[in-house]
Amino acid sequence: MLFRQIGDTKLAQYAYLIGCQKTGEAIIVDPERDIDTYLEIAEKEGLKITAAVDTHIHADYLSGLREFAERGVKVYASDEGDADWKYEWLVGSSYNYELVKHGDTFSMGNIKFTVIHSPGHTPEHVAFLVTDQGGGADRPMGLLSGDFVFVGDLGRPDLLESAAGVVGVMEPSARRLYSSVQEFLKLDDYIQVWPAHGAGSACGKALGAIPQTTVGYERAFNPAIGAALRSEDEFVEAILDGQPEPPMYFARMKRDNKLGPKVLRTLPQPKHLFWEDLKALSGNTSVAVLDTRLDRSAFMAHHLPGSLYAGLNKSFNTAAGSIIEEGMPIYLIIEEDHLDMAIRDLVRIGLDDIVGYATPSTLEAYAGQGFEMASIREIHFDDLNALVAKEEDLIVLDVRNKSEHDSAHVPGSANIAYTRLWLRRDEVPSGVKAIHCVSGGRSAVSASLLARLGHDVIYINGEFAGWGANPENAVARNEAAPIEIAHV
Repeated sequence: MLFRQIGDTKLAQYAYLIGCQKTGEAIIVDPERDIDTYLEIAEKEGLKITAAVDTHIHADYLSGLREFAERGVKVYASDEGDADWKYEWLVGSSYNYELVKHGDTFSMGNIKFTVIHSPGHTPEHVAFLVTDQGGGADRPMGLLSGDFVFVGDLGRPDLLESAAGVVGVMEPSARRLYSSVQEFLKLDDYIQVWPAHGAGSACGKALGAIPQTTVGYERAFNPAIGAALRSEDEFVEAILDGQPEPPMYFARMKRDNKLGPKVLRTLPQPKHLFWEDLKALSGNTSVAVLDTRLDRSAFMAHHLPGSLYAGLNKSFNTAAGSIIEEGMPIYLIIEEDHLDMAIRDLVRIGLDDIVGYATPSTLEAYAGQGFEMASIREIHFDDLNALVAKEEDLIVLDVRNKSEHDSAHVPGSANIAYTRLWLRRDEVPSGVKAIHCVSGGRSAVSASLLARLGHDVIYINGEFAGWGANPENAVARNEAAPIEIAHV
């Protein structure tokens, strides 16, 4: 058996290529939408992908399952869960597919897959026990756990409510997850666990950075499983506590993976723009000019009026997906050798309309011609106290997650997580906003969005921890209520 874990560091996502060398066949598990990556890996290994499978209807990226189905590959999908969470694009279609339920088995070459219904993260979620019969085994060696069991954590059960807007399902989902954990604990300790996500994913709150684990290790050291071993009520309270606010685009991913992602086939081919082309984009809020420069201060100093900021780093998907509206034409400010990477990142979260791009040097050439550039005032965290004392109408806006804000925050600060800022834009208080996060990354994204929306903003760069460690600065905690801003 050939086994390859294929990681996407920005989405902290793992897909799995499992092959039978004897028959030359391979299956891909939880693929992302740009499937050429998997096809190339399989070809290098001398294998042909003949099957593809998803563990569940994903919320954090668009699945590649439909792309494989379009190419005649047989796809497997869950038929568990209620009527609201079925693969509607697949059921009754002309694709080569098979819907599976708990206890079903199917084979790819000499490798056997056994379906395990594992609801909680989502109602339809399934995992797959993998048995290498070609090597003579009659028991499974590993579990493709999807978003059920991670290293050090479990898949969050609140997303149907907090991201997809299905009211009243958070606690019942947590109790279903508790029952799924009880079944997981019946597995042998030696069984390897191959999760769909690692550290950095928004599908949990404390995922480990180790790429795989075992049932025995998680039994011993996974805090969420430890809570489940004590009592159901303690588990429900623990698993729902402190979950970060999901990005805006999660609701779209749920919808599109259920109804059917648009068939991609090939990546977008944006037009190369010159400085003359930027005149039509300046201040144009019917399009999204997305500036990807890593130097946040350079963006604050000068950028195309109305442009948004999302540095091309590990948070690029989350940032872009949280501030760009669905269907909006996108123009990138980006180095040419980073273009393919950014396009892949964007299409993985359904931002397909990438029309054009200009390099940072082209932007400088535009500024050099004397055309208007915008700027956002920047201060360091060390200067915050002086700023608060000087400007009476100043609002300090903390764009970290609520759990981070509750643990320690600037006294009197408002809090809206940057992943929800676009959705909650009408709640942003009036006045000058001084925006901060932990170290400046999330606040840079937020500052660009609010400036585009017409707010007077000040970007706070620097480390919140350093400010809080200064004994001259008063740090408030959850017992001191921040400015009230209702959650939606």
